Amino acid sequence: MAKEEDLDVKVVSVGNLTVGGSGKTPLVSALAKEYEDVAVVLRGYGRKSTGLIVVKSAKKIHCDVNQSGDEAMVYAKKLQHATIIVSEDRKAGILKAKEYGAKIVFLDDGYSKHSIKKLDLLLHVKTNNSFCLPSGPFREKLWKGKKAFFLYEEKDFKRKVIIKDPTSKMVLVTAIARPQRLERYLPKVIAKYYFEDHYEFRKEDIEKIWQKESPTSLLVTLKDYVKLEKFGYPLSLMDLDMDVDKRVFDLIQNYS
Repeated sequence: MAKEEDLDVKVVSVGNLTVGGSGKTPLVSALAKEYEDVAVVLRGYGRKSTGLIVVKSAKKIHCDVNQSGDEAMVYAKKLQHATIIVSEDRKAGILKAKEYGAKIVFLDDGYSKHSIKKLDLLLHVKTNNSFCLPSGPFREKLWKGKKAFFLYEEKDFKRKVIIKDPTSKMVLVTAIARPQRLERYLPKVIAKYYFEDHYEFRKEDIEKIWQKESPTSLLVTLKDYVKLEKFGYPLSLMDLDMDVDKRVFDLIQNYS
């Protein structure tokens, strides 16, 4: 394992060891909103750009969702005071965040970046298969001798959902990993359409649904909203959020 480099700023990585959605984005958002002088650095999966891009400074958004990727734009919309940076080179992203005045940096899905000194928080995902890809769901296992803290749903964090701008005949349209996890929070909908994670929606996709179902609005997550708002259809938002236990903030406070 590579030697950890101290970048002279508090870095907190939030990730998980398995493929598919686990709630990293709403958890990072819930954590980051509690801090001043904060930045979020992520790869920007699915974006139509490369290299380091400052998606948002503390004052404004500097690019569109095609350049940022959907998850980075979610952070940009939810975290009004934060700096959001996408970069394949996470070290470069952290150093750029420092230039923008960040005193704490949240690294989205950064466990595997073993050369960076950081606090590693891992969301625990229930599974009966303990194998790594391609035989199982794990991208990697815990590295021997590397300290990480697992966070458990209902103990360390609780999910909550607020439906904004609901209408009488909503159709669920979403492109998130493991969309079935939305089921427990769904209000009444007339139909459900699941697309692959990070899917790049086309207007004809939505028009086809609209013509078939004749809804009053499309029910979407914020990750979908940032890609669908340009098409002009009425949207209702499932705003995913989390209540985080004080223990997690204590871990961050005590890390140095």
